[in-house]
Amino acid sequence: MNASASPHPSHATTGQGGETHQTADDAGTPTMTTQQGVPVSDDQNTLRNGPDGPALMEDFHFREKIFHFDHERIPERVVHARGYGAHGYFELTDSLADVCHADIFQHVGEKTPAFVRFSTVAGAKGSSDTVRDVRGFAVKLYTRQGNWDIVGNNMPVFFIQDAMKFPDFVHAAKEAPDRAFPQAQTAHDNFWDFVSLSPEATHMVCWAMSDRAIPRSFRFMEGFGVHTFRLIDAQGRSTYVKFHWKPRQGLQSIVWNEALKLNGADPDFHRRDLWNAINAGDYPEWELGVQLFDDEFADKFAFDILDATKLIPEELVPVRRVGRLVLNRVVDNFFAETEQVAFCTQNIVPGIDFTNDPLLQGRNFSYLDTQTKRLGGPNFTHIPINAPKCPFHNFQQDGHMAMHNPKGRVNYEPNSWSQPHGGARENPITGFRSFAQEQSGAKVRQRSAAFGDHYSQARQFYISQTPVEQTHMKDAFVFELSKVETPAIRVRMLAHLRNVDETLAHGVADGLGISPLPAAAKPFLPVRTDLPASDALSILKNGPGSFHGRKLGIVVSEGTDADLLSAVLEAAHNVGAETELVGPRIGNICNDRGKVLPVMQKINGGPSVLYDAVVLLPSAQGSKLLLGEATMRDFISDAYAHAKFIGYGADAEPLLDAAGVTAPARDDGVIRLSSGGDAASFVKACGALRFWPREQYIHAV
Repeated sequence: MNASASPHPSHATTGQGGETHQTADDAGTPTMTTQQGVPVSDDQNTLRNGPDGPALMEDFHFREKIFHFDHERIPERVVHARGYGAHGYFELTDSLADVCHADIFQHVGEKTPAFVRFSTVAGAKGSSDTVRDVRGFAVKLYTRQGNWDIVGNNMPVFFIQDAMKFPDFVHAAKEAPDRAFPQAQTAHDNFWDFVSLSPEATHMVCWAMSDRAIPRSFRFMEGFGVHTFRLIDAQGRSTYVKFHWKPRQGLQSIVWNEALKLNGADPDFHRRDLWNAINAGDYPEWELGVQLFDDEFADKFAFDILDATKLIPEELVPVRRVGRLVLNRVVDNFFAETEQVAFCTQNIVPGIDFTNDPLLQGRNFSYLDTQTKRLGGPNFTHIPINAPKCPFHNFQQDGHMAMHNPKGRVNYEPNSWSQPHGGARENPITGFRSFAQEQSGAKVRQRSAAFGDHYSQARQFYISQTPVEQTHMKDAFVFELSKVETPAIRVRMLAHLRNVDETLAHGVADGLGISPLPAAAKPFLPVRTDLPASDALSILKNGPGSFHGRKLGIVVSEGTDADLLSAVLEAAHNVGAETELVGPRIGNICNDRGKVLPVMQKINGGPSVLYDAVVLLPSAQGSKLLLGEATMRDFISDAYAHAKFIGYGADAEPLLDAAGVTAPARDDGVIRLSSGGDAASFVKACGALRFWPREQYIHAV
């Protein structure tokens, strides 16, 4: 719950220099203390030798306060620095006891506490939310057998196959070291130089140039474990598994021009959206899905299941929904929880195990190492957000910021001391056991030849997109490569795209003014053209079909039609959509019946990019006033260009005309509202989220 602020704080006095002193002079106000618990008498002035004299070193309160401030920051994550998290729970809905003995998968209805952190990858902690980037989707499950971290992304594949290349990939994607830009984006020479010399990255680059890289909300994106893991049953048998998080409110992304404007209008758009949804009780929810398969399938599958640049189409191995993840509580303190949470791919529990995926093996080393560095030492599990919620016992001790050590004289085992003094002992019955996989082979630095098909699944991903999504991909490639200053890098990338799709390659070449096309890059393994389209890979084929959880911006003014506004608000409320009033000014204005309307956004501070659809309901006088606002024209023209549904009352027609949305351009996504029935029909139409046919017209002109 948000605290309320008083315009006239009580218990305030003025000091000799005019400074404000707030004092704890009643039983309900706590007394400020130092970190040692010493009461503080003055938090406004340093101890001095006279009012104009030098500060005194004996001022322990000042020294403690400024010392702590100087040390407030910890090293930000090298990647995934900008993140936002929330608490919730995982509830099992379908037992996996037939293939897994992990406690979390045994009892239908059991709830396990969870913490989830969403993030961008390339940008620093202070970058914007709606950049084109992969999104981290990391889930910490506090199970009764210990903490299990599913450290995934919103895309099921990755850029590289071996962790040896991870430093190179990240260095290439981040800002150039000589100039420290561009920040939080890959539209530069280094990134495209690296990926154009790494054919294995082609599949993931297609995902990164798709609308998956600019999600509308954390709530409306999928999560993937990326790697192939193992489930182990009670008899020690192994089943391969890939993890999926499916959003209950469907998939949704934004368009590129919208993303650019959102970065300016609200750099915190995604975190604000998550915060507002949870506080409004519209709890984000995902279903946990698993793709289960055995060695027989793995041997017959066209690609290596250990290759992190490949996925398994859901048409081949359906996703079995086994539980739901619900986020229902925001953090109490961002630093203590979201910033200090430590995810490690190595954190698994009995019943889960790794495979020999070389990228996963490297991550298992890297994540523990980076958390130890970032959080100051090996005791980061003592931080509450990282501590298990089940009983834990070991003989690890000391180190930086140790919060608990073994009690008594025993800090080793085996020992001969009786209980309870002897401490914890290993348990061969319930303890973690690795899958006993037989291995043989020489020590070599080489990859499996099965990793060599770099283009077939990239082609499959492209043909799985709708024409709208394919156009967005083409435009994204053109934009990114247009920022590359070295022509040879652009040409090299086009050679790879010819192995993905000729239409895509030609479209990108036309956008870059490159002719003729270079020869296709020589594939290591032949490109398969027989892989069918997969509907699961398209965002638009997996939309919500409802306006639930979305946001409607309503432009109002003095004298707005009360009945029509009420009908729009009711229709939006009935489908579970959020509404926000935008006007010539913030604060209270009155409708045509004299009722006060709480306007939350001024038109020049509440652009249409903040909303999923918009309604224009100013009065005739209000429209005349708004005609003088350039931002009002932008509000409408942006909504139109971004293919959003636009509802309008009769008095708003001059505003549409001024924005260039004249009668010939008013397609079926621009809807006249005359009655309550029209409002309900409009909100129902908004369930499609965008009126995509409009884009063809916009591109044509």
